[in-house]
Amino acid sequence: MAGIGVRLNKIFSKNTITTNLMGFGYSTVITIAPMFLVIACVTLMQVFLGFSGLGYAQRELYSCTVLYIFIFALLTASPFNAVLSRYMSDVIYEEWYEDILPCYYVGLIMNLVLSCAAGIPFCIREYIVGEVELPFVFAGYCGYTSLVLVFYSMLYLSICKDYQKISIFFLIGMAASLLLSLFFVYVINMSVTYAMLIALDIGLMLIASLEFALVKSYFRRNSARYREVLLYFKKNWQLVATNFLYNLGMYIHNFVFWTTDLRMVVAESFVSVTTYDMATCIAMFTNISSSVIFISRVEMHFHERYKNYSEAVIGGRGMDISNAKDRMFGQLADELMSLVRIQFIVSTVIYFLFIIILPQFGFGGLVMQIYPSLAAGYFILFIMYAAIIFLYYYNDLNGALAVSFIFCVCTMLGAVLATRLTPIWYGIGPVIGATAGWCAAYSRLRYMEKNIDIHIFCSGSIMKKGHGRKPSNRVYLRENDRKE
Repeated sequence: MAGIGVRLNKIFSKNTITTNLMGFGYSTVITIAPMFLVIACVTLMQVFLGFSGLGYAQRELYSCTVLYIFIFALLTASPFNAVLSRYMSDVIYEEWYEDILPCYYVGLIMNLVLSCAAGIPFCIREYIVGEVELPFVFAGYCGYTSLVLVFYSMLYLSICKDYQKISIFFLIGMAASLLLSLFFVYVINMSVTYAMLIALDIGLMLIASLEFALVKSYFRRNSARYREVLLYFKKNWQLVATNFLYNLGMYIHNFVFWTTDLRMVVAESFVSVTTYDMATCIAMFTNISSSVIFISRVEMHFHERYKNYSEAVIGGRGMDISNAKDRMFGQLADELMSLVRIQFIVSTVIYFLFIIILPQFGFGGLVMQIYPSLAAGYFILFIMYAAIIFLYYYNDLNGALAVSFIFCVCTMLGAVLATRLTPIWYGIGPVIGATAGWCAAYSRLRYMEKNIDIHIFCSGSIMKKGHGRKPSNRVYLRENDRKE
């Protein structure tokens, strides 16, 4: 279960244009391929089944259902990802592999309870108020819970660095969805929207089943220590809040615009702003490569410096610790600067390509007016998230929480301001929020650099913590005092 850094080092070691392109392609395939496979599957189903020929109401109901499935499955899964990822990493480091299945089951139950509880009231409203057919409502709810399971199991396989199998599972699931949709429509004459939604449900459930089977094949023993997982949640509650606020901040500007006059309401339940949401999607694609670049460089360079510093702290001399610390933070600064520099070049090229090409495919007008500011916002946002990951490395949970809170709140306030401006400034919310979050994250990293020795060596406690009466502050009693 080695990381991708070993393979990337082999690819990049020749340092040629061809190998650099191969390395970037490999990183892309193993990190963000699942997302593109889902998009490709949905697009092909629409093309082959004549989706554009359906009535406007049918098309919008299906599109909004899929949109809500993905957004809210991601949001309800986000509180658990970071803390479970950390718990599993600790367990693997300690080689207590029998504790992984308890972690998996506890997290799965908590995630499903939260997700199902959040989805049921909406489905009731969709059926009663929106008068959507019950089978369609149920199919949408099944797709939502299936995607929750997919996101949840992906977490464990990502920690195991099994990115290739995740991509293979998505390829199998989406291929099955495409073939089933064709079968449902052309063989058993099912409605197009029903066929597409049910086929997508089956494909997602197939992916979740394959992921669960792989997790079970890796970790067969169960220690049944479920209580420790719950206590870990209590101890690291900042991780729960941080990840949720970060993911909420990514979409909260959309939610703000959903309250404006631009909104479109479908079935008295689904609310969206098509132009703004489409511009957001394009802006994310413009900068999505930053995650590839960051994962690649951290695996290849920073992780080794961090490991050397940790080993120096455990058994090195003071001079060794100081030198390792300087090299580690020097590498951290290099990684952030390289990420900004490379991502700026990539995003600029993609931006100009989109500006030229997308209007020829019908993406013009208001969408392309909103797009530039959103593209700038997501560029800063992904750089900010890289800084949050570095704060995780140093166990600065309070700092990471503060950064996510600042980002989320400032993004919301910026979006409220943007609703009063002209369309070209509609995307200023993510720019304001991400900039504020980045400044806070950078300041916190500088603080950690200056105070890392205090943070590492003075965070423990001499006396064991406990509950009860406070011990006496007398530490010495003379012989004469005892006689008296």
